[in-house]
Amino acid sequence: MAAAGVHGFPAVLTSFVGRAGAVREVAGLLGEYRLVTVTGPGGVGKTRLASAVAGQAAARFADGAWLAELAPVRDRAQVAAAVAVALGAREQPGVPAAEAAARVLARQQLLLVLDNCEHVIGAAAELCGGLLQACDDIRILATSREPLRIAGEAVYRLAPLPVPGRGDAGDDVAGAGAVVLFADRARAADAGFALTGQNRAEVARLVGRLDGMPLAIELAAARAEALGVAQLVDWLDDRLALPAGGDRLAAGRHRSLAAAAQWSYELLAEDERRVFRWLSVFPAPFTLEAGGAVAGPGAAEAVLRLVECSLLVPPRSGPDGRVRYAMLETLRGYGASLLAQAGEQDRAQAALARYAVGVAEQAGAGLQTTTAESAAARWLDAEGPTAGHVLGWAAEHDLDTAARLVAALGWWWVLRGRQAGQEPLLHALAGRAGPGSEGWCTAQFWLAWTAFHAPDLPAALQRCTAAIDVIGDRKPSRLLVDCLSLQSAVLSNLGRVPEAAAASRRALALARELGYPFGQVFALHGLVIAASYDGDQDEAARLARQAMQIPDIPGAAYRASGYLLAGVLAEAGDLAAAEQTGAASLASARETGDVYNLSGLLPIMADLDLQAGRAGDAAAHLREATQIVLSTGIRFTIMNVLDGCGHLCAATGRPADAVTAWAASETLSQQAGFGFTEPDPYARRKQEALGQARQALGPDGARAAEQRGAAMSLATAAEYALLLTAPGPPPAPAPGGPGKLSARERELVTLVARGCTDADIAAQLYISIRTVRSHLDRIRDKTGCRRRADLTRLALSQGLV
Repeated sequence: MAAAGVHGFPAVLTSFVGRAGAVREVAGLLGEYRLVTVTGPGGVGKTRLASAVAGQAAARFADGAWLAELAPVRDRAQVAAAVAVALGAREQPGVPAAEAAARVLARQQLLLVLDNCEHVIGAAAELCGGLLQACDDIRILATSREPLRIAGEAVYRLAPLPVPGRGDAGDDVAGAGAVVLFADRARAADAGFALTGQNRAEVARLVGRLDGMPLAIELAAARAEALGVAQLVDWLDDRLALPAGGDRLAAGRHRSLAAAAQWSYELLAEDERRVFRWLSVFPAPFTLEAGGAVAGPGAAEAVLRLVECSLLVPPRSGPDGRVRYAMLETLRGYGASLLAQAGEQDRAQAALARYAVGVAEQAGAGLQTTTAESAAARWLDAEGPTAGHVLGWAAEHDLDTAARLVAALGWWWVLRGRQAGQEPLLHALAGRAGPGSEGWCTAQFWLAWTAFHAPDLPAALQRCTAAIDVIGDRKPSRLLVDCLSLQSAVLSNLGRVPEAAAASRRALALARELGYPFGQVFALHGLVIAASYDGDQDEAARLARQAMQIPDIPGAAYRASGYLLAGVLAEAGDLAAAEQTGAASLASARETGDVYNLSGLLPIMADLDLQAGRAGDAAAHLREATQIVLSTGIRFTIMNVLDGCGHLCAATGRPADAVTAWAASETLSQQAGFGFTEPDPYARRKQEALGQARQALGPDGARAAEQRGAAMSLATAAEYALLLTAPGPPPAPAPGGPGKLSARERELVTLVARGCTDADIAAQLYISIRTVRSHLDRIRDKTGCRRRADLTRLALSQGLV
């Protein structure tokens, strides 16, 4: 045998980007164990890792590191012979190949790498056991989709490369292992390729959609020069069809993603293959129970086997505490193609839909109870991606299933602040379902709810009224109660209080008739709002307390009653009772993750803070409410937040900001169609503070501050609220800020802050979109503001908007 060094490894495998930590860990294991098996799915980089480890560890062995490649071996009886040949052991008449290899190795100190053992796993395990027993000074590093499962084996599961997280920018994106690999391979294909501020986000998106799988990333990077990164992202809709443009020296199974996946699939028994295909319909992690419900009997045993073969990710605990398995996206795409080829796609999707509806309805019922609310919400947190996927499918293929899912999931969307994101699906359902059908009416209600919180009050009223007109003469239903109660809230905010009270009274009577506790609470809320807008705070407080006393109502309804009561008590001047009630509801909302009620509670608590002289607490509450608005789309809240910001600024000596915030709130309220009159106590306090702020500014200053607020879009106003509520003193001009920008660059920052897209800016300034982006890249470099929201806050802080 040759001297120390690395033997038998193709030069193509010597480069291993982004895995220094894995190399160190496996090398460390080889110092403790005589057999280490690296496992993971096809294409994750097991062979490259073994090559890199061998290169690093070879110097520790007098006879170096040697590779025996088992992928070409089809007959398990030839495994030992392949290893013997790799080691240079000569054939000896009458001596089995395994013994011949052992005789050679018994005199050596080396690292033996057995690559791709999965298809001959039994023979490989038997050989390793014999060699380790006969040869004291060797270490074996094996790669396989599954462990060898022999005594003394250490298993190292190789995960995909880290991908950038949500919100990552700049160096955080460029330093992610998957991005590093893509950039390295793209430069190999195109020496002029470089990560830039313009393509960094597209590369991050690309490697994320490829799950950080090295094989997939390398195949994509090989086409970077021909297609460009943006087009590569589009190609990923058909990611298994990416051309095999990678390394010509790579093994055939590594020249396409389909081949890499097929390599593992063909090693399965037929029943395991069927389960793999059917499990590919899951778009998100699933439990063993779910797998059985979709893939049928025997799925549980097959799932365990698929984990062993690296076709499923090992189980992890979900938000609800249940253990779930997952399939990498690249493998799921391959499984879906096999499912279609087998003609099983429709049956598998229907089975998934039955499962999703069952879970949604069971958990949705739990949301309507006090004791099961939190557990039901966490269950839907875990199953939400699957339910959402099924809803998209059902809106096109099964309208009854779609209607049932929307009805079951709707209040969970509200609890988590996710209703705005469902609008496209709801529009699709409303468009495909027959007018007046259950699906159509359900979609109308939730579209009305979304419009109400957009806020677009005329659209909300139109949809509510349309649904009520259709179902009002039918047998009383919970959906009718919900539509009437929502209609009442919309009418109150439009200033049509008597009509609102009438709608709520009708809803309350129907809810009592149906034995629908949640509906009773919802109807009483409408009466609370109507009474408050009508100036009868005592009646409003009585009705809110009545709502809180209805037995068996879910926690979300109880919290909503609490924050309405807190608001009414605050308006009536009973601040101690208001604070006690609001604090209890606030704590409960935080505990259960109820962002909907949290967004309503926080401005009320901020107002109570200000009246108690706690400006810092008020700012923190208003800032948290604004962040919820920006993350969930519950924009109804922003008017209350801006009002609170006006009071905060007035109390802390910032009259111009106070006037601007109130002007923005008033303008946005008018644009949304709000027509109610604020309760007298609140209105008097606001007018007094506004008058003092105007007096401090003088006529011209007050007019300028009002014009500034009136010109703000809702998105700009939300960023302004974040600026006003930032902890510490008001921000000073940023180093290298607008003072060092050119006039044209300041103009671009101003347009960004006004909500203009790159295309909008290009059209206004009569320049190309490419020029706009070039300018913005320079502005970001000068100011350090990487996101558009950062540029908006910069413009606001410098008075550019």
